[in-house]
Amino acid sequence: MASWALELLGFSLSLLGFLGTLIATILPHWWRSAHVGANIITAVTYLKGLWMECVRHSTGVYQCQLYRSQLALPADLRAARALMVISCLLAVLAAGVAVLGMRCTRCAEGSPAKASMAGAGGVGFAAAGLLCLVPVAWSTNSVVMDFYNPTVPAGVKYEIGQALYLGFVSSAFTILGGALLCTSCPGSWAPRQPRSGPAAPPSFGPPGDSKGNHAPSLASVAHSGYRLSDYV
Repeated sequence: MASWALELLGFSLSLLGFLGTLIATILPHWWRSAHVGANIITAVTYLKGLWMECVRHSTGVYQCQLYRSQLALPADLRAARALMVISCLLAVLAAGVAVLGMRCTRCAEGSPAKASMAGAGGVGFAAAGLLCLVPVAWSTNSVVMDFYNPTVPAGVKYEIGQALYLGFVSSAFTILGGALLCTSCPGSWAPRQPRSGPAAPPSFGPPGDSKGNHAPSLASVAHSGYRLSDYV
């Protein structure tokens, strides 16, 4: 029962991490303009994401526009796009495999590969979390390095957006959930065969020993030519 609860906990954390990764991929809140130095106008905030850039007014109105040229984007942005998309697709595949292998489902019930399928789903979730963590950590490092770089003008500096924080939390949930799935699904699901008792040691005595351990019967004594009175 405890292993079932551990499986459900790991699967739930992995699903939460997948949903967070999907939201972080879509949101444009990866970079937001920093109001430092002469750039103290807070009525307008510039936001940049993987797919679009937006302008947020103080009234709460957003004006967003998709990137017009895909090939003109920086290489790190295109790599971040690819990694986040692959992470989402891998998480979907891992969820399907994990559902087939979990003991609380009837899919592939009785199959010896059920436990290995659940473990494979956990490995897939952990890999998806790592794929999400790489672009999020890389983008965060880039923002911090540019922010503290004195050669970068204050008007083009950015701060860490909410989507990056969400990406960190989502990757942690996905990796933790995948690890729980792997640890709760060992390869010992198959019913153990009852152990047979120790075999009796072979007898190395002469063949006649097993037959001559009992006392001779009266008939055998009578036929041997001896009388019973001779034994008294």
